[in-house]
Amino acid sequence: MPASPAKRSLTVGVLGGMGPDATVDFMAKVLAATPASSDQEHVHMLIDHNPHVPDRTCAILQGDGDPGSVLAGMAKQLERAGADIIVMPCNTAHAFQRDIEAALDVPFVSIIDETVAACSGYEAVGLLATRGCLASGIYDAALSASGVRAVMPDDDETTAFMELAASIKAGDSGPEIGARMLQLANALVARGALAVIAGCTEIPLVLDQSMLDVPLISSTDILAEATVAYALGTRELDNRPQGSTA
Repeated sequence: MPASPAKRSLTVGVLGGMGPDATVDFMAKVLAATPASSDQEHVHMLIDHNPHVPDRTCAILQGDGDPGSVLAGMAKQLERAGADIIVMPCNTAHAFQRDIEAALDVPFVSIIDETVAACSGYEAVGLLATRGCLASGIYDAALSASGVRAVMPDDDETTAFMELAASIKAGDSGPEIGARMLQLANALVARGALAVIAGCTEIPLVLDQSMLDVPLISSTDILAEATVAYALGTRELDNRPQGSTA
């Protein structure tokens, strides 16, 4: 007898290109997290790999550009193409989450919410993220609401982080960049962080768990694992119409 057809998994729309290497890393981690023994058992992903989205940090800090409308348009196109859920492997861009959700009739899975949920049980966590992400307060607010204290980088550390992120985006993910990123993470640990959030998807390109003495909470890995779980139905989605979200 022919085998019974497998249950259809959800099609995932990915808002990508921010940055390009980080999007490829996310896709690879979705593949690695999928319990598949054939092509047909993998997650169907529709990718809008758009590196031309206006700079998110410039928009947050200076009001330059309009990433929200661009991201909303990308998300709607993915929905029209058949995406059942939308994800975005860029932390800073979640400052524009409401713009995206307002355009959608399918669920948007937040990398911020998924990452903060993974911080449960830690009294204090360090946060490595872009200046725009930090200024937006999206992580600080979510961590505070969950009863977790955020250990933030100081201004000099944030400047150093921005330089490292720019180097990674320019293609330098060598050991010197990794060592400097580790120094920033260890500075947060020295100030009381019991774990460190990699709150920028460039970070896992140079920093991994083997380099740290405390848990590294990689937002890329967490979003990839959540994406697979939602797509395959092992976790339940909130199916509220997103356009009705305040």
